Amino acid sequence: MNWIILIIAGLFEVAFAYCLGKAKEATGIDIYLWYGSFLVCATISFLLLIKAIQTIPVGTGYAVWTGVGAVGTVLVGILVFKDPSNFWRVFFITTLIGSIIGLKAVSH
Repeated sequence: MNWIILIIAGLFEVAFAYCLGKAKEATGIDIYLWYGSFLVCATISFLLLIKAIQTIPVGTGYAVWTGVGAVGTVLVGILVFKDPSNFWRVFFITTLIGSIIGLKAVSH
């Protein structure tokens, strides 16, 4: 169950990065709404991470959390914010996904 909580925490990390990207593009009062959403998503992400590492080793949990966040944020950047997508970016994101799966596989 804590592995699912950890994945959800990573998805909230993606959400708070998305909010930062939208705040960068926003004007007027919308900026504050995006920054407020960032704070909510960041808080939820950290609270879920705290819950997950109660049974998952801290190093593994943190690595998976940041990995899910990194992969998700790069994908959101490519799909939503039109960040560049080339062979090397896709290659290294793929190796990161493999590393996350590997950490899960060797954890007790």
